[in-house]
Amino acid sequence: MHKDELILLHQMLVDIKEYIQERDQKVDFSEYSALKIMPTQTHRSKLEHKYAIFVLGNEIARAMREIDYSSAGRVSARMQELAVKTLKELSAE
Repeated sequence: MHKDELILLHQMLVDIKEYIQERDQKVDFSEYSALKIMPTQTHRSKLEHKYAIFVLGNEIARAMREIDYSSAGRVSARMQELAVKTLKELSAE
């Protein structure tokens, strides 16, 4: 994916996060918030946005898992794997 496409995906996931938070204030997105990477920060690297996408995707999947464990649990696990892999790439930069 190109950087601009990743940024668009990042923004879509942020929109989903905000939708979930409007419905349930107790949902935890602290790991994503700690990254301090927003889609509007176009100066951040492609890899940083990619990592933020996986972290946020994982947290969204965890929030969804409470509603429907079966499929969301698998998505959460895969997002976690991809986040770990991308973090290793970030460290190697």
